[in-house]
Amino acid sequence: MKYRGQADYDHSTVPLTGVLLTNLGTPNAPTKEALKPYLKQFLSDPRVVEVPRAIWWFILNGIILNTRPKRSAEAYSEVWTDRGSPLLYHLHDQVAGVEQRLEQSMGKGFMVRGAMRYGNPSISSVLEEMANAGVQRLVVMPLYPQYGGPTTGSTFDDLSDDFRQRRWLPDLRFISSYHDDAGYIQAVANSISHHWANNARADKLVFSYHGMPRRYLLNGDPYHCQCHKTTRLVADALGLPEDAYITTFQSRFGREEWLKPYTDDTLKALPDQGTKSVQIICPGFSADCLETIEEIGMENRDYFLDAGGERYEYIPCLNAEPEHIDALTARIERELAGWVSRPFDGQDCQHRAVEMGAER
Repeated sequence: MKYRGQADYDHSTVPLTGVLLTNLGTPNAPTKEALKPYLKQFLSDPRVVEVPRAIWWFILNGIILNTRPKRSAEAYSEVWTDRGSPLLYHLHDQVAGVEQRLEQSMGKGFMVRGAMRYGNPSISSVLEEMANAGVQRLVVMPLYPQYGGPTTGSTFDDLSDDFRQRRWLPDLRFISSYHDDAGYIQAVANSISHHWANNARADKLVFSYHGMPRRYLLNGDPYHCQCHKTTRLVADALGLPEDAYITTFQSRFGREEWLKPYTDDTLKALPDQGTKSVQIICPGFSADCLETIEEIGMENRDYFLDAGGERYEYIPCLNAEPEHIDALTARIERELAGWVSRPFDGQDCQHRAVEMGAER
């Protein structure tokens, strides 16, 4: 086997500590042609769709990839900006913010990068860049506050698949969740408070998280429990009574039962129950994307208003807001404990490289 780094590693490279922030992914463009390979990569992941591979291959290639790319492209065109995909440019801004904070608090010697599990920039390509730059200690933080097998678990799969091909592996610390991290909880609570400061409170605050088949919960995935804990902690920070908020789940796909209550069905039913105004937030998303901007900000707004609701407000994700960057950086700094106080000593390797050059 030809390992990556086998022939071109430079022993005189000054070692760095790397921080890799990852998110789900995005197509390269809001077009049918760009959506097809992106959706194929995403929906071919056995972590995402736990269906026997032979059966799913025919469903995916025979039906879904012949119909869904066009519909998805139309939805992406609604949220695409001059900077491109919202999820991607928010990731760039988050990386820049964390890099700046780390440099301010810990000095030089860090390399912070962002990658996508599906699409570009791929995790593998960014790991290659980091390895070539001399990263020998690596903190990986998937930007999913709540752990889920199809998200965080799949990210680790991709990471480990890449590492199997490398001769020299870095020291690794992997942040699997931060759903109850104090800084994250306070940042979410403050974003709601700031919204309330500029807008009157609605009848109900809706916490909407990405959905997942209920079967995954029954098989041991902690995602559902972590979502509810996040809601409870944010509500506690805001001093909300239980009847002032609700937790729901969005973005279901297919015919099987998913985690309930469903966001769309809930919003359709609330007006008849006397709730005429809602404010909705998506704490499971670290950055605004198709699922928040189009599905929550547009589609579900129509459901609520068409059902008799009178006021609907979406509270944006934390994105690259200063409090969010502070919370992410603080979480990363805790993972760096013990590393930053023990600097690399590259002298032995550098001296040996000189000796080997003299021998040749």
